[in-house]
Amino acid sequence: MAIPNSQSMTVLGIESSCDDTSVALIKHKANIHPQVLSLIVLNQNHLHKQYGGIVPEIAARAHSDKLDYCTIEALRQANSKVHDIDLVSVTAGPGLIGGVLSGVAFAKGLSWGIGIPIVGVNHLAAHALSPGLTTECHFPYLCLLISGGHCQFLAVLSPKEYRRLGGTIDDAPGEAFDKTARHLGLPQPGGPSIEKLAKNGVSDRYHFPRPLTGREGCDLSFSGLKTAFLREVEKIHGTTGSVSEQQQADLCASFQKAVSDTLRIKSQTAITQFETQMKQKPTFFALTGGVAANHELRGSIEALCHDNGIKFYAPPLKYCTDNGAMIAWAGLQLFYLGQADGLELQARSRWPLDPNSRPLLGFGKKGAKA
Repeated sequence: MAIPNSQSMTVLGIESSCDDTSVALIKHKANIHPQVLSLIVLNQNHLHKQYGGIVPEIAARAHSDKLDYCTIEALRQANSKVHDIDLVSVTAGPGLIGGVLSGVAFAKGLSWGIGIPIVGVNHLAAHALSPGLTTECHFPYLCLLISGGHCQFLAVLSPKEYRRLGGTIDDAPGEAFDKTARHLGLPQPGGPSIEKLAKNGVSDRYHFPRPLTGREGCDLSFSGLKTAFLREVEKIHGTTGSVSEQQQADLCASFQKAVSDTLRIKSQTAITQFETQMKQKPTFFALTGGVAANHELRGSIEALCHDNGIKFYAPPLKYCTDNGAMIAWAGLQLFYLGQADGLELQARSRWPLDPNSRPLLGFGKKGAKA
């Protein structure tokens, strides 16, 4: 992405779409990778732990309480002043509306107070563009975005244009990991808990389905896999009265392998579909989103890309989960393309990246869910 002139830009990125309050400061000059000057992330696990999941009202209040602190700390760590900021970039959706509203309101106040532009960013676009924080990636490229609430194969055509090749028709992988962990009484978020136990498990001890892998297209489903896991746990309880540590490890390893195999098989389909629609083979495959932190999945997709002669890239773990750095970078790219929002910027609970694709999860008064 070329900068219109040689002047550097310092951008403050604000992320508050779910349960991580994050603020980052990045600096960018032409022909140089962006420099992340600071990155603050405060998770809310301790606030939601007793409820077994994220409580939107609690999350929104926590964001409102911590956004100013995170901003001050980000500036301090970057050895910068508030008037050093040239642009404010903020998640404007999709996400839990209370949290998104908190971030947007804070960003508007900051933008107005110091007289700088503001750019509203689609949270999903920020994930898809996050590889650009640390590597060179040329459009178009193929992206598998997997997180707690989303799972999509995307042809990333530009910072403003995306074509969805497929996605989940029910649960996202992160959601399936969370619910699966809950069945075993494991800590939330479920992904890291499942992965930790799976290291000591046998991945073919239990046979779980690889949903939709026999069907054409890139759409995915994880609801049935989650149900199959629950039934296996109930079967063990009915036989022995409890699930042993080794059985837990084997269950986790088998479930993780089923998710990984499913995504690998569908990724091969996505590569073929990308080539058909784009009239060219993808040269770059980006694995992004919080679930991209899973090492089993990374290894599986990386091997697939190697077999297909495609460059594989997954961002460092700190840029996989929700973070202000990716919001700052996405907002800056949009700003270079002429986007600048004013105080009329609206928070959105739903915001599909590809509005021309049929809704995967239905359509309501607020628009397509995904």
